[in-house]
Amino acid sequence: MLIDRLIKRITELSAPIVVGLDPRLDQIPSYIKEEEFAKHGRTTEAVAAILIRYNTALIDQIYDIIPAVKPQIAMYEQFGELGMYAYFQTLKYAKEKGLIVIGDIKRGDIASTAEAYSNVHIGRVDIDGESVQIGHTDFITVNPYMGYDSVEPYLADCKKYDKGLFVLVKTSNKGSKDVQDLNITASCDSSESHTIYTHVGKLVEQWGAPLVGEYGYSSIGAVVGATHPEEAVNLRNQLQNTFFLVPGYGAQGGSGKDLKNLWSKNYGAIVNNSRGITGAYLTEKYKCNENDFAKASRQAALDMKADLEAFI
Repeated sequence: MLIDRLIKRITELSAPIVVGLDPRLDQIPSYIKEEEFAKHGRTTEAVAAILIRYNTALIDQIYDIIPAVKPQIAMYEQFGELGMYAYFQTLKYAKEKGLIVIGDIKRGDIASTAEAYSNVHIGRVDIDGESVQIGHTDFITVNPYMGYDSVEPYLADCKKYDKGLFVLVKTSNKGSKDVQDLNITASCDSSESHTIYTHVGKLVEQWGAPLVGEYGYSSIGAVVGATHPEEAVNLRNQLQNTFFLVPGYGAQGGSGKDLKNLWSKNYGAIVNNSRGITGAYLTEKYKCNENDFAKASRQAALDMKADLEAFI
């Protein structure tokens, strides 16, 4: 089962880390941009080549020390069809290097629309009777706030193709409290109250029950932000079979210390770091010649591993 493969790889590397591949042109080394702009002009064709070169170089430096990467689709989609070409090429290359790939797509629609999203990202698309794989993702992120209808089509493909989901539960952004922290009652006849995010967490645990693997976790996991450590521990205590994807480490303020009470049996979580690793060469700590940007990212990943190990 997919979740077992992820946990096994985390254990082998002692690295519960996923690197977010969220490229921004202003953070990509100038020599890459200048070379591709010289070939293609300031076009989306040039941008696609830039993104692929940048991501490939990063993957080459980190694939042997971390188990997974997480490309954020919006950073590619903004450049149109060629940006999406760069996205899919990134997925394909990461898979070729043996990485588990989490597509950060955060889709949240229902019925045939959700089914179509699932087809392209974790399932198969039917072309006149021929079943064709389009994407190369293992997990994807989804938004459950339209209810079970917005998750059901993905669950079917997870079972059919051994894929997984990370469902938004308690996200790392400050504004998450505006909705996710609201108190609700379980029913009109009940005086018992709890937060929306804890209710959604319980739903995720239920949805994932049929896909629990040998390590006791389901391939249907939850997104739980490192920037809300108290809430994260609360969810950890309630959701015994739900594996967490934890954003908010590094640039957003989270640290290993914030996660020290989050770890459970077999880790129980994988922590995302995007800019803190991919943009490491721009920081004072890892500042170097831009030609060595990928080597700086490798060192940042190793330092993150050490930080997490201190509190696991």
